[in-house]
Amino acid sequence: SPSTPSTTHKEVVDMKNDTEVTTFTLKGFTDNLEGQVVLFFLFLAIYLLTLIRNLGLVVLVIEDSRLHIPKYYFLTVLSFLDACYSSSVTPNMLVYFMSKNKSISFPGCATQMFLDFTFGTTECFLLAAMAYDHYVAIYNPLLYSVNMSPRVYVPLITASYFRGIAHATLHTVATFSLSFCASNEIRHVFCDIPPLLAISCSDTHINQLLLFYAVGSIEVFTILIVLVSYGLIMLAILKMHSAEGRRKVFSTCGSHLTGVSIYHGTILFMYMRPSSRYDLDHDMILSVFYTIAIPMLNPIIYSLRNKDVKEAIKIVLGKNWLINK
Repeated sequence: SPSTPSTTHKEVVDMKNDTEVTTFTLKGFTDNLEGQVVLFFLFLAIYLLTLIRNLGLVVLVIEDSRLHIPKYYFLTVLSFLDACYSSSVTPNMLVYFMSKNKSISFPGCATQMFLDFTFGTTECFLLAAMAYDHYVAIYNPLLYSVNMSPRVYVPLITASYFRGIAHATLHTVATFSLSFCASNEIRHVFCDIPPLLAISCSDTHINQLLLFYAVGSIEVFTILIVLVSYGLIMLAILKMHSAEGRRKVFSTCGSHLTGVSIYHGTILFMYMRPSSRYDLDHDMILSVFYTIAIPMLNPIIYSLRNKDVKEAIKIVLGKNWLINK
């Protein structure tokens, strides 16, 4: 009303500074103590399985000289990446389940988001590089070691990590340049972009567009590489005369396509939607799935139907049994 004294710009700035958030509170799946205990043991079991399976696969490839080829180097990098991916959020989440203090500092939240996006984006590019590797191996197997030499696969792996770091830096800087002064409660079990945008008191329109187009461009680029690679693989399969050769190719490619479909399908559903259709509780389950569950499943997907890996497991376990005996 006319009688109400106006608020100066300086006073607005002072009020904003007084209420600026310095810590966040993670509001997980439930506040119920029994429910948190159940979730703690469930995610602890998942995390331990993730580390055992992924790091075990890394050790297996290192131990068995028959697996010292680019195909399994890519699988080793993927396994190590998945162990790091899960470790970027799960340990903190387990602590929050069993602690009364659910808070995370501003720098801690930014670090968690940076690591999560780094490993997640790196995996997108690495899966694309693995599709190209499969094409090279199937198109001309006799020249595979020449065409996929260290001069080729090392830059592919390195570039995947650099792109992951660049993408994570972009979103971390953009998100934590916003002001958080209305609420510090994140409806999530770790620091992800959509729930942080939901509690920001800044205009998040640019951030939402950045998230949509940046993630979208990466998805289009990496999925296109996968589709082109497998299109060329299908042409190579049609030229094969050996039924056993076709079966082996379908077995190898089927595992990779399963992993790609699950991972990219979840990310597309998570981020490639208008912000008006975000459901924070639903998105929390999705993000937990691709960050925690998929790294646990990948070693099964890539090794269950792989004859070389199964034979290597038998040999390594046999050696250890003889040594212990």
